[in-house]
Amino acid sequence: MALDDVIHAAMTSRHRIILTAVAVLAVLALLLMTVFRTPMLTFWHATDDTNILLLSGNIEAHESVLSFKTVQSRIVALPFNEGQWVHKEEVLAVVDASDYRQQMTIAEANLVVQQRQLESARQNLYTAGRTLLVDQADLKQRQLDRKRALDLQQKGFVSTAALDQTETALKQAAAVLERDQSLQTAAARNIEVAKASVHNGEETVAMARIVVGYTTLTAPFDGVVSVRQAELGEVVVPGTPVLTLADLDHIWLRAYLNEADLGRVRLGQAVTVSSDSYPNKRYQGRIAFIADKAEFTPKSVETHAERVSLVYRIKIDIANSNHELVPGMPADARIELHVAGS
Repeated sequence: MALDDVIHAAMTSRHRIILTAVAVLAVLALLLMTVFRTPMLTFWHATDDTNILLLSGNIEAHESVLSFKTVQSRIVALPFNEGQWVHKEEVLAVVDASDYRQQMTIAEANLVVQQRQLESARQNLYTAGRTLLVDQADLKQRQLDRKRALDLQQKGFVSTAALDQTETALKQAAAVLERDQSLQTAAARNIEVAKASVHNGEETVAMARIVVGYTTLTAPFDGVVSVRQAELGEVVVPGTPVLTLADLDHIWLRAYLNEADLGRVRLGQAVTVSSDSYPNKRYQGRIAFIADKAEFTPKSVETHAERVSLVYRIKIDIANSNHELVPGMPADARIELHVAGS
């Protein structure tokens, strides 16, 4: 073989190797582009079945941020830390209640005074009633005396001066009766005032007891302490977050829909949820919320192409009686899409 033929064959072989290498690099580049264009958190997947949509997201729990109501004091008990399980009505935090207990004691003492005043008003009314009986008897006697005096005057046995005295005594008895009737009416009104005062005192005591109750913070439901915002010895004011309690009985999956799939899902639609932690288990859920406004793909997605995509947030409520699914856990949802127009 001539030297030129050898050189040509070598160059041809080298050219083929280069072309092959370029092709391989191109394929690798395409694969890398595909990988890096996939978001860190996948929100939807294609499946062989065009009527099935797979969504991925993270488990979240319904949470309550707990704080003290009305009271401002120093925390003296905070028995639970983050991650601990608590039961409904279990004490989560206590503040110093000495001031509020003293206010309750004062309110109770005032109530006793008001009750005594009511008893006194009732006694006054009773006395006024007995006085009226005496007044009525005296008036009746004065009326009889006047009648006798008139009879005797007609017979000439009583002078005009004596008759005038009986008239005066009769008028005095009538005036005394009228006065004591007014006192009886006033005594009856005093009873009503005293009753209102007692009622007000009872309500004040009840309110003081309620405020004392506010010094103890209890769990509104069974759950897990997800965040402890306060510390022992800290002075808290009304509304200051103390603990955040997560309800693991009522969890939900946050996921996102493409606009193209928005019209093919329904509120209340059944959803099957699975997780990598329990790959052989399926959890039943339902679509409880679909956002009415689109938003950009969340910032957890790194590529610009995905960030500029518009998606709709949905919320899938999941039955979690065994508390296997916990907040932050990734999970997948399998949704059967409705046929457009159906």
